[in-house]
Amino acid sequence: MQPPGADCVLVRHGDVGVKSSRVQGKMEQRLAENIEALLADRGIPGSVERQWGRLVIRETDPDAAADAASDAFGVVSASPARSVTPEMDDITGVLAETARDAYTEGAFAVDARRAGEHDFTSEDVGRVGGQAVWEAVEDAFDPEVDLDDPDVTFSVEVRAEEAFVFLENREGPGGLPLGTQNPLVALVSGGIDSPVAAYLGMKRGAPIIPVYLDLGPFGGPDHEARAVETVRRLADFAPNYDMTVRRVAAGEYAQRLHDEVGKTRMLSYRRFMYMVAEEIAHETGAVGIVTGEAIGQKSSQTTTNLGVVDRATSLPVHRPLLTMDKQEIIALARDLDTYRDSTMNVGCERLAPNSPETKGSHAATIDAEPDALPEWARAAAQSATTIDPRGELGEVDAR
Repeated sequence: MQPPGADCVLVRHGDVGVKSSRVQGKMEQRLAENIEALLADRGIPGSVERQWGRLVIRETDPDAAADAASDAFGVVSASPARSVTPEMDDITGVLAETARDAYTEGAFAVDARRAGEHDFTSEDVGRVGGQAVWEAVEDAFDPEVDLDDPDVTFSVEVRAEEAFVFLENREGPGGLPLGTQNPLVALVSGGIDSPVAAYLGMKRGAPIIPVYLDLGPFGGPDHEARAVETVRRLADFAPNYDMTVRRVAAGEYAQRLHDEVGKTRMLSYRRFMYMVAEEIAHETGAVGIVTGEAIGQKSSQTTTNLGVVDRATSLPVHRPLLTMDKQEIIALARDLDTYRDSTMNVGCERLAPNSPETKGSHAATIDAEPDALPEWARAAAQSATTIDPRGELGEVDAR
């Protein structure tokens, strides 16, 4: 919902605003660039203007642009708005016009905020603006005022050179603008968890380098397809970032672990995954690994076993889902629209032993796994191919 004559979008950020002035300026510039990329990717006209603590999208379709901006990491909310001069008469005039257009029943409130030097306060805007709304509709019905739980909220934000009138705040993801942190390798299986974890890493400003390990006979024919599809969805949030998937042929090594290692083989396989991720991180400039692991979700993810597998890499392993319940993760996957792709049918995964180790020790795991495991990981990473998730079917190229 937007006021008549809406001509811009008011964009708010959150965590960016607590940074130092220098850092905030850089982050706002990155956020503006990311929003402009989202607009261009979706064919929406518009340019982004930076105001301290706010961004404003001009010369645009306010409804479509607000939807695009609310997908940008770092954005707390976006509002289709009408810009007016920061004068009381102009503000109340637009409030009255908006009331006649959008207020047909129920209770209302005027929520006003002000920054800068003016000859009125935010309380004045609420009081005088509320009167203007009342008078605009009183001949049509009996309006009511409810400041605690209104049916319609008329919002006004007054800045030094401009004021904005709007009716709604479209919620964004929050976090930090993408690209304000160094990249992370994201291990993506195509399951429910890994794309959610990758998204949450992106939410904190870190571009991701997706890495998919092809388990060969232990995976299934649809396994790669669902991984690529979930990355394709994540790429929608980052049109100006490279989201190329590194596909690592791991079936041969999974088979060797299956044949040579007993109850700790899943720990060794996860250690292999981290070693592969570290090799690719060194090649691409990534500074850590992000995974979809959560405490106790699988036998390899007990608090003891997580400690065992972490020691396979010198890089930090980030686990955004660490303490989440499965239903919380599923809810996030549904919100991201990755849940359908993540639940595609796949082949039988036969790698896990019948009685996996749940309280493994580092020494016993190392002793049971092949000495050549690091060399396997290095060879697998060096022979990885790439998949463009934005291609029609996921274009594959040899590296």
